[in-house]
Amino acid sequence: MLKKLLIANRGEIAVRVIRTAKALGYRTVAVYSEADANAMHTELADEAVCIGPAQVSASYLNADAILDAARKTGADCIHPGYGFLSENAGFSNACKEAGIVFVGPPAGAIELMGSKRRSKIAMQKAGVPVVPGYEGDNASDNELIAAAADIGYPLMIKASAGGGGRGMRLVNDESELADNIKRARSESKQAFGDDELILERAVIEPRHVEIQVFADRHGNAVYLGERDCSVQRRHQKVVEEAPSPFVTPELRAVMGEAAVKAALACDYEGAGTVEFLVDKDRNFYFLEMNTRLQVEHPVTELITGQDLVAWQLTVAEGLPLPLVQDEIKLNGHAIEVRLYAEDPSNGFTPQTGPLHVFQPAEGEGLRYDTGVRSGDEVTPHYDPMLAKVIAWGENRNQARRRLIRALEDTFVFGVTTNRHFLSRIITDSTFGAGEATTAFLQQAFSEDQSLQPAKPRIRQLALAACVLAHGNASKQAWSNAPATNTPMKLDTGDETVELLVQSSGNKLSCRFGDECHEMVVTSMQNGVLCTIDKGIRQRCQYHRSGDSLYLQAFGESWSVTDLTHQPAAGTNGPGSGRIQASMDGAIIDVQVEPGQAVRQGDTLVILEAMKMEHPVKADCDGVVGEVLTNKGSQVKRSQLLVEITIGEAPEQESEK
Repeated sequence: MLKKLLIANRGEIAVRVIRTAKALGYRTVAVYSEADANAMHTELADEAVCIGPAQVSASYLNADAILDAARKTGADCIHPGYGFLSENAGFSNACKEAGIVFVGPPAGAIELMGSKRRSKIAMQKAGVPVVPGYEGDNASDNELIAAAADIGYPLMIKASAGGGGRGMRLVNDESELADNIKRARSESKQAFGDDELILERAVIEPRHVEIQVFADRHGNAVYLGERDCSVQRRHQKVVEEAPSPFVTPELRAVMGEAAVKAALACDYEGAGTVEFLVDKDRNFYFLEMNTRLQVEHPVTELITGQDLVAWQLTVAEGLPLPLVQDEIKLNGHAIEVRLYAEDPSNGFTPQTGPLHVFQPAEGEGLRYDTGVRSGDEVTPHYDPMLAKVIAWGENRNQARRRLIRALEDTFVFGVTTNRHFLSRIITDSTFGAGEATTAFLQQAFSEDQSLQPAKPRIRQLALAACVLAHGNASKQAWSNAPATNTPMKLDTGDETVELLVQSSGNKLSCRFGDECHEMVVTSMQNGVLCTIDKGIRQRCQYHRSGDSLYLQAFGESWSVTDLTHQPAAGTNGPGSGRIQASMDGAIIDVQVEPGQAVRQGDTLVILEAMKMEHPVKADCDGVVGEVLTNKGSQVKRSQLLVEITIGEAPEQESEK
């Protein structure tokens, strides 16, 4: 009988595993980096051990430090969560050698499925359908170029050791091939320490459907339905749902049986996910097998009524699976979205900074998996996911309605998030009809005006002015005050607006240009402003931090900065030619040199942070004056990278 579980991870997955483990009677041990000393998972566990500095290579990827923490605390089993060491065969073996149970599959299965090339060969032998392509031993550039001619275009280049879209390139014709092979190798080497590549024929606008499988040491294996993960951006999943609106009961059974074949072919144990591409004619092809618990596992839990972490611990103890295939039933529909600290209007750049308020919505059928709380800091060291927001319903439309309401009623003040972007996806008619493929986001949401936040209108400006004009005073403190006229200057992030605010008693009017908006304030306390607006009682949540004010009402959120009493400042913003790092990270490529002409929007350097590449672009036309960084450099947020002398760039240079 296992008694004490160490969770070799952080954030929401660590919190989620700790809660199930505690419910089952386990003692729990958290490990944390110096940056996570006060994190939720650190405080929730019974014991916690610091394993190193913020850098993942020195902490959450430090197998020796984690095993030492297990020995020190007497933990007899380790749950790796997902990411980090969860699919590291060496770590699985090290646990075994240390006499500690690894809550996951054996090292052989991890190693086999960690190679796209070897796993694809194994699946062909097991009779699982695969995408035609090239996965030969010789993966030299010349061999790949020769193989591409036989496969035909379009095709996909994939990192054999890869995942999450890293080292993956879509190639539409031969002229693009050589350069994309070079870039894919570089990405794969940086991300996985391995630059081996394979080629596959591109399946155009497919569905991405995955099967949850479980196996035990007694030869039993089952599947627990499917998840549709077709809504993706740059090969990263954004929305997941179960069951798939595209999969028929007959297809579910055939795919489920193929997934079980895949698991049995590699002597699997525990939780795994077999991922497939499904074309418009419902032909399916093996993509990869993830030998761990998936980020999106909650949707499977909600439609099956099973706790998959509890299943993992059952299998780890050597017990048979809790259910046989015929006992697994699907009930209702569940949809999950990933709430990130990122700015959709700025290329989905990850955001860092204080999380002043994080207040999940409450309601029937809602679930939040999170590792953050109000007052936490979003740092540049780790993935910027704040929470997984999941809704269950008796049918798909009920789940959609609940999820939309949950997103609208979740309060996040501080960092910019993708909350409204997620809500727009779920309300989109194509998604609503169950017709979203992997091309959906690219087709429906271009990275231009469609992703720009709506400008605060007079109604929103009036609410902001009301909070700023009265501060935290209660109604009783100012209801009898004489009429006052107050000029106010607010920065909305898009423009600076000048308002004239008039208040008399509990009535307030706000004038912006030719527009005027009036309301009656009934109360304002504890971060909630209550008003009567055109006869309708409404509530507006708000939070003040210095001169910054964050507000949310009517399912919308906006923020302003009070500039009323601030002196004019010098410019160093967009169009200044002073290009700064948007976050802490590493420079992985410098694409310009002094004297080179550039156009606004040209990529100058490529910054890697939060497990992603971020192009840093010119904010004006001009000539590069000085490059203040180089490849391999570690940089801090707001550090000056490139200076551009503003002016007209010669046409010839611009074309280059």
